[in-house]
Amino acid sequence: MNTSDAGFYHLGLAPDMLKILDKLKFVTPTPIQHQAIPIALEGKDIMGVAQTGTGKTLAFGIPTIQRLAAEGGQALILVPTRELAMQVDEALDPLLRAYKMTSAVLIGGVKMYGQLMDLKRNPSVIIATPGRMNDHIYQGTIGLGDVSVVILDEADRMLDMGFEPQVKSILRCVTNKEQTLLFSATMPPDVLKLATKYMELPLTIEIAPSGTAAKDVSQELFIVSERLKNEVVKMLLQRHHGTALIFTRTKMKASRVTRHIREMGAKVAEIHSDRSMSQRTQAMDGFKRGRYRVLVATDIAARGIDVSKIELVINYDLPDDAENYVHRIGRTGRAGKEGHAVTFATPTQSHDIHKIENLIKMTLPRSKHPKFADASFVDGESRPPRRRSGGRRPQGKPQGNPKSKPRGSGSGPKHKPRQARAHKRNTNHPSRYKKK
Repeated sequence: MNTSDAGFYHLGLAPDMLKILDKLKFVTPTPIQHQAIPIALEGKDIMGVAQTGTGKTLAFGIPTIQRLAAEGGQALILVPTRELAMQVDEALDPLLRAYKMTSAVLIGGVKMYGQLMDLKRNPSVIIATPGRMNDHIYQGTIGLGDVSVVILDEADRMLDMGFEPQVKSILRCVTNKEQTLLFSATMPPDVLKLATKYMELPLTIEIAPSGTAAKDVSQELFIVSERLKNEVVKMLLQRHHGTALIFTRTKMKASRVTRHIREMGAKVAEIHSDRSMSQRTQAMDGFKRGRYRVLVATDIAARGIDVSKIELVINYDLPDDAENYVHRIGRTGRAGKEGHAVTFATPTQSHDIHKIENLIKMTLPRSKHPKFADASFVDGESRPPRRRSGGRRPQGKPQGNPKSKPRGSGSGPKHKPRQARAHKRNTNHPSRYKKK
């Protein structure tokens, strides 16, 4: 990872902030931090595009907290998931405590009472998911008149999850906004439209093109039938001995895969929207502390897991869209460490793989294992023709009278039901009813 030899000392930070960073052992800024911090300190709007795991949270957190410490006011950080909200709060907490500032985390799945107590302390930073933020707005438990800085973290994911109306509703309530910072690993057209409407002459910082996969992550692809996926998972967990994060498309699939892995003898937890907030927190903490070797998750966790030593990511199912592939594999290979990502695709999913490869601008290396039968993608043209039950018709000549029309076409003589025909035969032969 390219970094600046000068550290944080030539980015325009105040001496107090530099002392805090030194105390926290933040020595070398990442590329996104090196470029974003000076511009953010000038009060300009920013659209930052960088791969996951490159330090975007501190890229907007450091200049924002320094500004709030000097000028007062509040910052509002909107994120798509509960896990990401807690992760952002955890990352910013050391800086906030150093300045004797507080934060409030407003997320669903937990009771309002604790959040109301946090809001009464007049926090400098509010971190929220759009749904719960709107709950507080509608109930009149929060005012946004003091918010001067708005940060949209993983804005593309918020729009993918259908949060666009809620985000717009929140932004309309921020009447004294002075700066907007928008960060993500991908920047699709919907995000650009949002930025155009709510940002003023934003500067774009693109550390890597939108959709670029983390460079420290090696990737491979297994073309495998659905019924063999669990066997491939077992083989991968035997080959790799570190922690593993497995992504499935649905909640039911996540629970089913978790049961299979538990039967393999590995300690595993699951995280998805059907789990309570306490269950999700327990699973995440257990995974971070090594209590669980494997975590099975849906895409709800793709943006909220910041564990520096995940060795392996397995895409058990392909994501709903290609952009989520980048975020999934970005959970490994973080903070300069190497990681590995394995993707499963069934023989009929060549189109989805091509979309991913077009996004990341590389061909996923195909892998095979002697234990599993060779499989390859089946294009639509190469599928065998459907056989008719009566055998194959000879080619070149039409069958039957070409002028005749098929039965049930609405023209030609109609066939009467058998019972009616039988009744007519009986009435036409009165001799059958003669008395003997």
